[in-house]
Amino acid sequence: MTEAIRYEKGQDQIVVLTIDMPGQSANTMNAVYRVAMAARVTQLVAEKDSIAGVIITSAKKTFFAGGDLNELIKVGKPEAKAFYDMVLTLKGQLRTLETLGKPVVAAINGAALGGGWEICLACHHRVALDNSSVQLGLPEVTLGLLPGGGGVVRMVRMLGIEKALPYLLEGKKVRPQQALQAGLIDELAADHDELLAKSRAWILANPAAVQRWDVKGYQIPGGTPSSPKVAQMLAIAPSILRTKTQGTLPAPEKILCAAVEGAQVDFDTAHLIETRYFTELTTGQVSKNLIGTFWFQLNEINAGGSRPQGFAPYVTRRVGVLGAGMMGAGIAFVSASAGIDVVLKDINLAAAQKGKAHSATLLDKKVSRGQLSPEQRDAVLARIHTTENDADLAGCDLIIEAVFEDRDLKAKVSAAAQKVVGADAVIASNTSTLPISGLATAVPDQSKFIGLHFFSPVEKMPLVEIIKGTNTSDETLARGFDFVLQIKKTPIVVNDSRGFFTSRVFGTFTNEGIAMLGEGVSAPMIETEARKAGMPVGPLAISDEVSLSLMSHIRQQTAKDLQAEGKPLIEHPAFAVIDLLLNEYKRPGKAAGGGFYDYPAGGQKHLWPELKTRFEKADGQISPKDVRDRLLFVQAIETVRCVEEGVLTSTADANVGSIFGIGFAAWTGGALQFINQYGVKDFVARAQYLAEQYGERFMPPALLLEKAAKGQAF
Repeated sequence: MTEAIRYEKGQDQIVVLTIDMPGQSANTMNAVYRVAMAARVTQLVAEKDSIAGVIITSAKKTFFAGGDLNELIKVGKPEAKAFYDMVLTLKGQLRTLETLGKPVVAAINGAALGGGWEICLACHHRVALDNSSVQLGLPEVTLGLLPGGGGVVRMVRMLGIEKALPYLLEGKKVRPQQALQAGLIDELAADHDELLAKSRAWILANPAAVQRWDVKGYQIPGGTPSSPKVAQMLAIAPSILRTKTQGTLPAPEKILCAAVEGAQVDFDTAHLIETRYFTELTTGQVSKNLIGTFWFQLNEINAGGSRPQGFAPYVTRRVGVLGAGMMGAGIAFVSASAGIDVVLKDINLAAAQKGKAHSATLLDKKVSRGQLSPEQRDAVLARIHTTENDADLAGCDLIIEAVFEDRDLKAKVSAAAQKVVGADAVIASNTSTLPISGLATAVPDQSKFIGLHFFSPVEKMPLVEIIKGTNTSDETLARGFDFVLQIKKTPIVVNDSRGFFTSRVFGTFTNEGIAMLGEGVSAPMIETEARKAGMPVGPLAISDEVSLSLMSHIRQQTAKDLQAEGKPLIEHPAFAVIDLLLNEYKRPGKAAGGGFYDYPAGGQKHLWPELKTRFEKADGQISPKDVRDRLLFVQAIETVRCVEEGVLTSTADANVGSIFGIGFAAWTGGALQFINQYGVKDFVARAQYLAEQYGERFMPPALLLEKAAKGQAF
């Protein structure tokens, strides 16, 4: 076990502990680490009188990755006591190290996140490799956890409550230069040799090193929670936090508690407080949901879980974007930022240049924040070539059509571009609703046609939904998948259908909110309960953003397509409300100055006061729980239908896609995980109740009933 942490004492009596977990690409705080660290700490204590100091470093490319999530996801309520004791033992090892009476230095040769950064915090001095690949921080909050290895206690004692909170509550990660400025590390080194040389030099110059918080009379920077300035900040902090999380994510609240309570007691008691909150979060359901989706399933996707096998990775060199509106401009920006040449084409040169100006604005912001140099900005802009001529698309190996949701227009521009780029290029459509198999008829070789559905704003939204048409080849799908990874987005793969997966499910959310308004439920309650359910924005607000006129246009296009197939459009109670707002009240949405909300110039948006008089009914009110459940259940049920119909073929794609693409409540771990954590049988019973009360659309699909009968989860 001890080979997991090598122990080498040099001529200068300095011990170098090199962490090198066998059979792993990264070091983690698992059982092997704990046994090895216990042995090494015991050895250091025994040999204390003959050593000058200790350097902790790593043999891996990264320094240390943190807790072992394979272990953490299995810790349930029955294991709480054993887990609590184990964490205290682990923290005891680091405490022994920092109170050894000898200088201890962290030689940080790669990323140190979570538990890795907590090891660094337990050292007296920190030297980091000055390399942009090195990241430092405590991202545990993003997985529903808190830094349980002393991270909360030491960060608060090092920086003070106010300065420590962004690292703890937001999981803020920093590069070495930023870390040096923030006082998180003490020195930078250009290479590995300098890293160790600086560490040795500091040890020899500081033989009596001690942690600042172990010096008698040490004061927490900025003061304790009872000092006036901190007390003032803490008076409003919980309400700001509650506004952000709506109480759906317990980790940020527990972190705030651990930080504030820990700052009022001695170091050892603060450790006990932190460990109690850590145990509570680890054994809770929300962390299980988040670790399962944001770690295991997201990694499965990024490792190519949905990519057809047998095709060499493809690097896209030159992409042609048709349409320089917000979507096209965003696609051009992310492609050029990833080092790809872009031809941005629109109906005239002025429109194309306006699209390029969008990239210039985004890049200028990055330069002003110090994230890019002016030279890097110019290099990205130089990759975007604007044009009004199809001929300039020559040499593109990928075309992405991003024009208005109109079948004829899409066919026209795709066919014209295909003639120029020839048989080898992939032609993609950034449609959000129109079936890909129908759009593919515009080009001679339908096997080369695919859907790449981006989300707005493209530069911020992490997801791309890849749609495989009936005739799309596996090779084309693999190329589309590789392109999405190349531009640093997360790809999910779905089979063709009207609205695919994300637009279909998103439509059920907006329609349900609008239907409730039509039933007489109060608009403020619909919007508030949507956020309390964990949705980032209420259904009425987001409908205004999308625009009711676009929703109506998509519905008309769908009705036309279905009519051609001899099928009727299924009426939804939301349609009548949308038509009223559009045709009678002339309120098509935000862009037109008013929809469900008013948008006063220079003022804050607020719900249109007339909604109360025109829609609200005294006998139309339902319980807040029913409002929340209707909004979440209707999306989860539609996701199951997508699985049943073969539109979705992977649980990971469903969960990650629902959160990244449509903002499904993050605390649930995604639309299918929402069902799993609710309990499939209980979910079915609740869905049947909602169907009786509010309509057929809540009836559980056959696949869901089958899973419940067999006691299976998704």
